[in-house]
Amino acid sequence: MIPEPTGRYRKLSERNVIEFEREFRASIEDVWAAVTESDRLGRWFGTYTGDPESGRVELVMTAEGDDVASTPWNIVECTPPRILQVVSEDEGLVWDLRVELSEVDGLTKLVMRQIFDDTGGVETVGPGWEYYLDRLVAVVVGAGVEDIYFDDYYPAQAEHYRRIAEQMTDAD
Repeated sequence: MIPEPTGRYRKLSERNVIEFEREFRASIEDVWAAVTESDRLGRWFGTYTGDPESGRVELVMTAEGDDVASTPWNIVECTPPRILQVVSEDEGLVWDLRVELSEVDGLTKLVMRQIFDDTGGVETVGPGWEYYLDRLVAVVVGAGVEDIYFDDYYPAQAEHYRRIAEQMTDAD
């Protein structure tokens, strides 16, 4: 089954942004823990070492196989349990990510934004976040991630993100 792409283009403060949303029947604290605690984060994305209080951690992706090097991530903003913004650079691509959580009546909404300075990588990055965020949903609801495959997202969703890249180019 090919999941429907959910990423949307936004222009925020003169920056190109792709925005993703997910909702959870879980407390904001539970979703925050799944995004910020290394062992919980490792179930769907990657584990980190180092002290987040220092403003920097080393992250190793856990869904990419066994031969993945760690990448430094700078913590730009951390306001528990609502806002986390991190920045990293890997293979020439700047990863500027902002996660915002809100909760109303036991329903937690996650909005994740990735800022893009150019359109390089949009067609693969978009499906990648769809894949990882669906893994996050599975982890929060207590399901396994073993039946979520990146091949279901890419290249099937690439055209959606190519169109977003065109929007970014047209907006500049």
